[in-house]
Amino acid sequence: MFETLSEKLQRVFKNLRGEGRLTEQHIEEALKEIRMALLEADVNFKVVKQFTEAVKSKAIGEEVLQSLSPGQQVVKIVRDELIEILGGTNVRLSFASQPPTVIMLIGLQGSGKTTSSGKLAKWLERGGHRPILVSVDVYRPAAREQLKVIARDIAVKLWEGKPDDTPLQLCQDAVREARNSAHDVVIVDTAGRLHIDETLMKELHELKEAVHPNEILFVADAMLGQDAVKSAQQFHDQLGISGFILTKMDGDARGGAALSIKQVTGQPVKFVGTGEKYDALELFHPDRLVSRIMGMGDILSLIEKAEEVVDKKKAVELQEKMFSDSFTLEDFRDQLKQIRKLGTLDQILGMLPSIGPFKDMQKVKVDEKELVRVEAIINSMTPKERRNHQLINGSRRKRIAKGSGTSVQQVNQLLKQYAQTRKMMKGMKNSFFGRRLKGMKLPEMPF
Repeated sequence: MFETLSEKLQRVFKNLRGEGRLTEQHIEEALKEIRMALLEADVNFKVVKQFTEAVKSKAIGEEVLQSLSPGQQVVKIVRDELIEILGGTNVRLSFASQPPTVIMLIGLQGSGKTTSSGKLAKWLERGGHRPILVSVDVYRPAAREQLKVIARDIAVKLWEGKPDDTPLQLCQDAVREARNSAHDVVIVDTAGRLHIDETLMKELHELKEAVHPNEILFVADAMLGQDAVKSAQQFHDQLGISGFILTKMDGDARGGAALSIKQVTGQPVKFVGTGEKYDALELFHPDRLVSRIMGMGDILSLIEKAEEVVDKKKAVELQEKMFSDSFTLEDFRDQLKQIRKLGTLDQILGMLPSIGPFKDMQKVKVDEKELVRVEAIINSMTPKERRNHQLINGSRRKRIAKGSGTSVQQVNQLLKQYAQTRKMMKGMKNSFFGRRLKGMKLPEMPF
C-alpha cells in the first residue's frame, strides 16, 4: 500500500535526519522533493500546494531550526499535516435513533459497490448489528444475482423483491421488511453507470427523498487516482455524500485518491477495502495510514486483527509448547493456520515498521503457495508422525511426498526447518530473552 510514495518520503526524511543543523535551504530542498513525490503519486495539485505551505510555515521557525533534533521535528510536522489532509480522526457511521438505519452505496460501475455492500454487512454483523441487503440495480440482472450469492456466502438476509419491482419499490419494501423482522440496518446497493448521467442522478435523488438514508457512501476505486476524486466531487455536488469507501487500497502503490478526496470534497473516508475476502474491510484511521506511509508501520491494526481472528487460548498453548520442548509438527501447522487468518503475509509485513529488526522485512517476497504446500505435507503425515518427527524415515518421506503432491526434497526441507525452529526455541528457553518472552502475556499474537 503506497509503496512508491513511502520509499520517496523515507529517503527525504533520512537526508533531513542526517543534518546536524537545518537551514531554510535544507527545508526548501526537502519540501521540493516532497512536492514532487506527492504530485507523482497523483495527489491533487491544490492539496499538494496547501500541504507544502502548511509544512513550510511551521518548519521555518526559530524554535524548530535551533532545536537539538530539527530533522525529527520537521518529520513530525510532515506527519501531522499528512494526518490533517486525510481527515485528522477516524469518522464512524451515523446510526438512526429509531431503527432501521439506511445506508446507500453509490458510485460508478465497476468500482466495487456490490462487493463492498457484502463486506459492510459482514463488518456490521461482527459489531452486533443485524443487517439486511437489497440490490436496486434493475438494469443488470447479474448485479442482483451477485448480491444474492454474496448474501448467501456471508449468511446475511437479502431482500430480493419481485423481478418487475422498481428501484423505489425494492428500497421501500426492504425498509419495511427490516422493521418487521427486527433488522436494524438496511444496506442499499444502487445501480452504477460507466459515466454520470441525468437518469442515474434522478433515480438516486428519488431514493434519497423516499427513504432518507442516514449514510450515503460513495464507493471509489483507489487505483483510479484523480479520476475517482473528480467523480466523487460530482456525486457530492448533486447528492450530498456523507463519506467514502475506498476499494483496492491494497493494490494502490501511489495513494493519490486517498490523500486528495477529503480535502477536495470535504467528506471523510470511512472505510477502506484491503483485499478480496469478505472480511477485508477496515475502518479508516488517518494516523495509522500515515504511519505506514512514513515507514513506521501499523502495529495497532495488526494487533486488532489478531484479536479478532486468533484463538487466544490456542495461541497461549502454542507459546508454552514452544518453550517446553513439546512443540510438534501438528502445533507447527496450527501456528501457520493462525498466522494465515491475519491475511496474506505481504499485508502482515506491510504493517511492520521499516526500522530496527523489521528494517528489511517489507522487501521479503513471500510465496503464499509455499504455506499451502507446507500444510499439505503435514496433513499427509499420520497423527503419530506429526507428534514424533523422528519416526519419519526414507520410505515414509516418499509416501508423504506422494500424498501431498510434493517432492521428497520439499519434505526434507520442511523437516529441516522444523528441527531448526525447535533447536532455536530450546536454546532461547534458558536465555534472558527467552525467560522474558515466556513471561509475557501476548495471547493476541500467534508468532
